[in-house]
Parts: sequence; structure tokens; C-alpha cells
Amino acid sequence: MANNGSMDVPEISVEWYNDVVDAAASSPEPVQWFVGHATEGVLLLLGALLLMAALSRRSGGPHDRALALIAPVPALLAYAGSEWLKTVVDEERPCRTVGRAIIAGACPPPGDWSFPSNHATLAGALAVTTLLLSRRLGLVALPLAALAAFSRVFVGVHYPHDVIVGVLFGALVAVVATPLLARPTAEALRRRTNRADRAAPKLASRSRP
Repeated sequence: MANNGSMDVPEISVEWYNDVVDAAASSPEPVQWFVGHATEGVLLLLGALLLMAALSRRSGGPHDRALALIAPVPALLAYAGSEWLKTVVDEERPCRTVGRAIIAGACPPPGDWSFPSNHATLAGALAVTTLLLSRRLGLVALPLAALAAFSRVFVGVHYPHDVIVGVLFGALVAVVATPLLARPTAEALRRRTNRADRAAPKLASRSRP
């Protein structure tokens, strides 16, 4: 184990980090540019896929409409949870402790902790929520989430275990939170629909001459 702030980093994660950073440094410049800019772009694409999955559900029954309404919430919860974990673990960034050249350009400032990766957490939550709403779109989202996570190691700002745990944590939050949030939301939509159905005949009778 390697000491890194208040957390002991697994040696295998340090080794993998060094291997990936070495491969990144020796890769062609177009590849470095693409992967270096991939994370934000992939997250935007994952958000678009989630939106498409949600829109595909909005014309269905109460459960489908509930899924569409709560679709962004699991990712927000996962992000908040990863931010909290960062303050608990306090793991320094590998670009600060390992001291390797990175293609990210600059290491995040001190206090911007490494474990878990926020980007990987968001990617995992967005991809799995998309999968729960639409299997077809989810199968596109999953490899994109893996790319977003890998890119954080490639540019040198995260250890492999940071992104692996981030993706798994985001996925877990999505799997747990999506049905938990959808159930009461669907019930509220059913009650609203029932009230509207009961009110319709009364309004119709009042409008008759």
C-alpha cells in the first residue's frame, strides 16, 4: 500500500496508473487531444441519452411518466454522495503524489480530493439510469461511461480505483434510487389522474344548459 493523504492507495492501482500514464504520454497527439477532451463531451452525450430515454417514457402510464420525471435525480444524488465521500477519504490526487507528467495540463488544486471520481460517478449513474429507462439506449450509454471513467486515468488526474469505485457507486445509486423515487411519484400521478377523472363529469354536468 502507498500512503496518500489519509488513505492507503493499493500498490496495484499505483502500478496501473503508471502504466496508463506512460501509454498516454507515448500516444499520438490526436489521441491525447481526443481523450483529454472526451470526459466532458461524453457526459453531455450521456445526459442527452438519458433525456431521450426519459422522453420515450413520458407518453406511457403513471409508472413510465414517473420514471421520466425522476430521471435526473439519481445522478444528482450520486454526485452529492461522491462529494461527501471525498471529504471523508481525503485522498490526494496521483498527479500530485506520484509526480508523473500528465496530459491534463495541470493537476487539480490541493483540497480537490481524488477518491472517488466525480466524473466517473456521474457517468455510471447516467448510464445505468438510462439503461433502466431504455435498454436500447442504455447499451449505448454503458461503454460511453467506461470511456469517461478511463479518460480520467489517461489524463493523469485519478487512480484506476478512483474511477472504478466511482462508476460502481454511481450505478448503485441509480439502481437503488430509481425505483424508490419512481414508486411514490407514480402513485402521486395516479391520484392526480383519478381526481381529474372524477372532476370531469361534474364539470360536464355543470356546463349543460
